[in-house]
Amino acid sequence: MKPKLSLALALIVVGMPVTGGAQGTAPIDPAKAFGARERISDVALSPDGARVAMVMANGTRGQVVTVFDIGGDTQRSILSSDGDTDRIGGCHWSAVRRLVCTIVLRSETGTGALMFTRMVAIDADGGNMKLLSARSSTSALGLMQNGGTVIDWLADGSGDAAGGNVLMTRLIVPEASTGTHLAESRSGLAVERVNTITLKRTTVEQPRAESGEFITDGHGVVRVTGIQPQGSSGYNADRIVYSYRKPNSREWLPLSTLMLNGSASSGFNPYAVDRDLNVVYGFDQHQGRQALFRIKLDGSMQRELVHADPQVDVDGLVRIGRQNRVVGVSYATDRRQTVFFDPDLKKLGASLARALPNLPLVSFVDASADERKLVLFAGSDVDPGRYYLYDKDSRKLSELLPLRPELAAVTLAPVRAVTYPAKDGTMIPGYLTLPPGSDGKGLPAIVMPHGGPGARDEWGFDWLAQYFAQRGYAVLQPNFRGSTGYGDAWFQKNGFQSWATAVGDVNDGGRWLAAQGIAAKDRLAVVGWSYGGYAALQSPVLDPDLFKAIVAIAPVTDLETLRGEHRNFVDYPQVDAFIGRGPHVRAGSPAQNIAAIRAPVLMFHGDRDDNVGVGESRLMAARLRAAGKPVDYVELPKLDHQLRDDNVRADMLSRSDLFIRKALGL
Repeated sequence: MKPKLSLALALIVVGMPVTGGAQGTAPIDPAKAFGARERISDVALSPDGARVAMVMANGTRGQVVTVFDIGGDTQRSILSSDGDTDRIGGCHWSAVRRLVCTIVLRSETGTGALMFTRMVAIDADGGNMKLLSARSSTSALGLMQNGGTVIDWLADGSGDAAGGNVLMTRLIVPEASTGTHLAESRSGLAVERVNTITLKRTTVEQPRAESGEFITDGHGVVRVTGIQPQGSSGYNADRIVYSYRKPNSREWLPLSTLMLNGSASSGFNPYAVDRDLNVVYGFDQHQGRQALFRIKLDGSMQRELVHADPQVDVDGLVRIGRQNRVVGVSYATDRRQTVFFDPDLKKLGASLARALPNLPLVSFVDASADERKLVLFAGSDVDPGRYYLYDKDSRKLSELLPLRPELAAVTLAPVRAVTYPAKDGTMIPGYLTLPPGSDGKGLPAIVMPHGGPGARDEWGFDWLAQYFAQRGYAVLQPNFRGSTGYGDAWFQKNGFQSWATAVGDVNDGGRWLAAQGIAAKDRLAVVGWSYGGYAALQSPVLDPDLFKAIVAIAPVTDLETLRGEHRNFVDYPQVDAFIGRGPHVRAGSPAQNIAAIRAPVLMFHGDRDDNVGVGESRLMAARLRAAGKPVDYVELPKLDHQLRDDNVRADMLSRSDLFIRKALGL
């Protein structure tokens, strides 16, 4: 008989108090508790399993990298960002005492802002920090915004783990010639072997014009590359051409062509190479939905369907270890599902399900070099989640840190998968969150469409939905047509070109809430972020009287303006095709349909938003005011699309709640 998985609840992390009534503190302010950012945004386990590094929230919008000794009480904060001019994208161990971190930098210019990434290496005690990205030349003919990406951690043995070598990409920018042969004439993405301690660099793959992607076998050999051609205009073409190599060969052979046709992609999209099986895993269409395939890299191009689902897209690879080996696949039905190919992890997954019955959303985050220690994340709809360390040898599971300690004493609301009929009879899937303890009848209610539009909501914890449920609202999150995850037919042309269907499904969600008696009469509001904000503002075009309050965060308001925002970027043709041309551009733009809006509008937008320009909300607010419509517009300085600031988010939640209550007469 196999021993049961023991659950050790010893908290490793110290020094971060959990706030709440359980500790006898003052009553929780819901807006502050739910508005606080996740305490952890990244976790990495050292190759020897002795240390864990976490990128943690610091202050109201900053971050700090903290290293903890497992089994001890030592912790060190070794790197920080202010969240204003820079932020930490994530960290990973290149050696037992050496970390590599990605830094995202913002530089303001006279005509806007530019985003840069740079990689730094730093010791576990905070010493010996060095710039890992190649330095750009003052004579370079272009900007090196991309500071490189580690594509292989070279973890075949203790030698590389100790020596700190990695494979990373490097963007080569040609230089102006001043009569010397030393000027750089090459261009494109290259691959280098870099020692993260000494900074010694060796070229592994020469730069290729228009190259944009390299995939290794996890053991230091580049096996797949992707090239996206550019036209004479400098814009990217509508395709990525992939090539592969046979084992022990340097010759590139054709693999696939991924077409980027505006509404969706088509063709085999490679993600990972398995050296032992000599295959590449990737996603492609199967019977109208995305599925996982693998193709042999021996010259035969033999293709095998690995996993498909008849109802939803298969959209995730499960990978583990320093070689990032593929061990399973994931997809979301009513809940996120995982299918393991690896028999040992399949058994472990079942054991974890028994050990954590109330935390069914389990995912592997990182592993030691020998994979005897694993970091995993577990959560649910009523638990924001927490990180654990699992030791295979002792079969012990130890909690590292909860993701949102501010909510430890808050009773969260269960989330239920539902379907409701659209006008044409199509059943629309979604998620319903009711206030804790509510009977679900006669409530003020909010329909909350997701962003994207190329996205979908999933079962689990959502801080926006949970906040409004705490405040007494029923919240419906619809996966309207135009959402991803349900196949080509569901996606249609996309949520902009098929806006009438997508927004119609959102509105039908509100009607369903009222018809079921969940929503009280005339007490419906709509709240959305990004595309969700667009759908909220566009909803009155189809039914001006349905929603009595509209809250839009960082919304798209004018499709032609959105197109123009990308005109000076290489992805303009793809954005142009995604938006499309025709009458729907004007009909589908909230700023062009002000007359339809009767409900009061509240908008929030960061003035550093690179996803949706702040000018979109400025335009919408100006036109609403000119038409005498009630609007409150809050512009947030020095914040991007995600509004990563605890105080700002708390204020946004509080203002939204008060605004909706007033509009609904509560």
